[in-house]
Order: sequence, then structure tokens, then C-alpha cells
Amino acid sequence: MAEHDTNAPPLFELGDVSPVPPTAPAFMDLQHPDYAYMFGFLQADGHLARGTGHKGRLTVEISRRDYLRGVIDADGSVGHTGQGLPFVSLTTASAAVGAYLCRYAKAVTGSARQIGRNARDGIYNVVYTREAAVRLAGHLYYPGCLSLARKQTAATALASWERPADMPVRSPGRRWKPWEDRALLAHGDGESAAAELGRSAASCSVRLWRLKTGKVRRPEGGPAGA
Repeated sequence: MAEHDTNAPPLFELGDVSPVPPTAPAFMDLQHPDYAYMFGFLQADGHLARGTGHKGRLTVEISRRDYLRGVIDADGSVGHTGQGLPFVSLTTASAAVGAYLCRYAKAVTGSARQIGRNARDGIYNVVYTREAAVRLAGHLYYPGCLSLARKQTAATALASWERPADMPVRSPGRRWKPWEDRALLAHGDGESAAAELGRSAASCSVRLWRLKTGKVRRPEGGPAGA
């Protein structure tokens, strides 16, 4: 997975991204380049507004679940892959939206994602599959919700999926820590660092290549010029 863009501006100032309670007060930044267009919508549906703040801020009550369902309706996909696996995905140019989906979906599914722009067009692609997709789709597209009919139908169809008995459950990957990256750069060779780090030589070699080519960010305090 690519590294998360830690400089992404927040979409909403929400201290808690857990799915409950379904609604919570939030501050929307009307000057945010991705979301200023929403001001007109909030004015039209004045019942959403709870008062305006200073410097282009508006206090509104939002439903986090319904907001993200709208995002998936507009720029996402729900369905089955060619291999019959359930999936929920989002394609977005906004780091704030991509990061918020990842944080929210982790609270719902327990499945963590880190986002990064793809090299071709600078777009974020966030994808959930298998059990995570089933849980996320079932949560967002609940019975009676306001959504696109075809997306609701697709989300409902995912609920019947069960993992085949011969499909192994992939254990969560072991994340690289900054001190491991520093040790790897100090060795300068994946095979020689493997024993110290308790990882396979292949894993160390791939990580070292990613560090040297800039695919992942180097840790602070790493060997200069490594």
C-alpha cells in the first residue's frame, strides 16, 4: 500500500469517526477547495444548518454514514469482481475524502487502508474486498436509506457472500516501523538485514528497493545518501 498523505486537509472537524452515533455536530470549512460547492446545498436545505460561524465556517449536523454513502454513490463502485469477490471502492482526487473513508471504514470493518495517489493520473483508489466489503456495504446501504437504486441492489447482493472453505484468510501484514527502515538502510542489503529484523530476505529486499526509489518515505535520521 502507498503511504498516507498526512498533509491532507480534514474534510470535517470530527474528533470521533466511529459510526455511532449516526449524527454528530461538525464544522464544515466553506473555503475548502473540494467542498465549497456544498454551501449552496446547505443553504437550500436550511433545516440542516444550526447556525453560521465566522471566517467561512458553518455548523451543521451530518450523518457520517449517509455522507459517505453519497460519496460512494457518486464516485464509487459496489459489486462483485470478475472472480466473484464482493468489493466496495472509491476513486477520488481528494486526499481528505480518501483519508476520511479509510478512517471510517476501519472503525466499521477493522480493515486498515493507507492511501496514495497513483502515478498515472494522481488519483486515489481505495478498495475493500471480501468480508470488509460485505460489512461496509451493509453498513452504508441500510434498508430504507436514500441512495441510487442500482448501488442499493448491488450492496444488498453482497450480503449473501460467504468465504469458500478453500479460500485462506490472509493474516494482517506486519507494518514496517521507522527503526526497521533505518536498520535496513544502514545494512544496505536486504539479505544481511533479514536476520536482525526477523523478516524474510525477499521482504527486506523489496522494502529496501522502495526506500531507495522513493516509493515509500524514508524515516527521519536514516543514513545520508543510502
